[in-house]
Amino acid sequence: MIPAVMPTYARADVAFDCGEGAYLTATDGRRFLDFGSGIAVDALGHCHPHLVAALTAQAQKLWHTSNLYGIPEQERYAERLVAASFADSVFFCNSGAEAVEGALKLARRYWHETDHPEKVRVITCTGAFHGRTMATLSAAGNAKYLTGFGPALEGFDQVPFGNLNELRDRVTPETAAILVEPVQGEGGIRAASPEFLKGLRAAADEYDLLVIFDEVQCGFGRTGKLFAHEWAGVTPDILAAAKGIASGFPCGAILATERTASQLPAGSHGTTFGGNPLAMAAANAVLDVILDDGFLENVQRIGGHLRGRLEDLAAARPDVVAEVRGSGLILGLRIAEPLVNADFAKACFERGLLLVPAAENVVRILPPLIIGEAEVDEALAKLSDAAAALAPAIPEPVSGDA
Repeated sequence: MIPAVMPTYARADVAFDCGEGAYLTATDGRRFLDFGSGIAVDALGHCHPHLVAALTAQAQKLWHTSNLYGIPEQERYAERLVAASFADSVFFCNSGAEAVEGALKLARRYWHETDHPEKVRVITCTGAFHGRTMATLSAAGNAKYLTGFGPALEGFDQVPFGNLNELRDRVTPETAAILVEPVQGEGGIRAASPEFLKGLRAAADEYDLLVIFDEVQCGFGRTGKLFAHEWAGVTPDILAAAKGIASGFPCGAILATERTASQLPAGSHGTTFGGNPLAMAAANAVLDVILDDGFLENVQRIGGHLRGRLEDLAAARPDVVAEVRGSGLILGLRIAEPLVNADFAKACFERGLLLVPAAENVVRILPPLIIGEAEVDEALAKLSDAAAALAPAIPEPVSGDA
């Protein structure tokens, strides 16, 4: 008999009752160090006082009115986001998939409104994950997620991630845009090189294409800058954001330049829930913290400390950890074959550490952005213990060994 909740998830045998900071407490009393953050969502950890206060205050005033009316907190948040980013205008929605879907619509609309209706195709990259709608599944082209939902929608041309030559070769008169994640999350914490992002921007300018960055997972401070593309010194025309934007409250956003956003007049796109007073209270509270003096610099510092400790683990346990990937606090461990990433994540779970598997036999390490060195050191102790359990034949490293 089918359960009341559709069985679309292979859930872990645990349910959580409460959380604080980087920790979760299960209904049976077990305590976990959360280095998955709800898949890069809980940017400020659990029950951050500033976020709790902002949501509580808003919940006592007004929850929802719809976008048929003005929403002052939405306007304030958009102005702050524009001031802190490349964008000139922002559209608010509910999720990452909706943000990417809207970005694709905006790209098509732009060319339609500028007398190039033939430009409808989008170049995407292998290993990408852009969401679970039909358009975003088709954009990623991953058979694992498309199986049973075909045929894929037309209009997408895939090239190998990081390969500028093949990207340029796929441009045709029908190409409208290039869609890429600066750091692929689901694809295995694969970071695009600055050279690739710069070359991508140059190719787009040469062929008169739009650049869309999907920063649903890698944005909002996770790399140590507000957005990951800033490290390369390039800017997109359109950007999709979600996950950490409101630290657990459903919210997404499409950021765009005036050139592109001006082609979406009233009635051309919309959403019922997007940008409502509760979501904007949460998003403004998160931005308060992320843009506070020294916050992003601390993410860079703690991210460097964590990566260094992970590199030490890889050096000590090469039969378990084959590679450390990522930057800031979006990191991954590629597990050495024949070991399997799910087994490593399970071993960590049994020791009270939550991680998230990804492609290419990688486990994602996505802690809240508010962690300190103490949480890093605690996590490394659990990671080391899990590695030792999976490879007991490897001798324990002796202090002082090279």
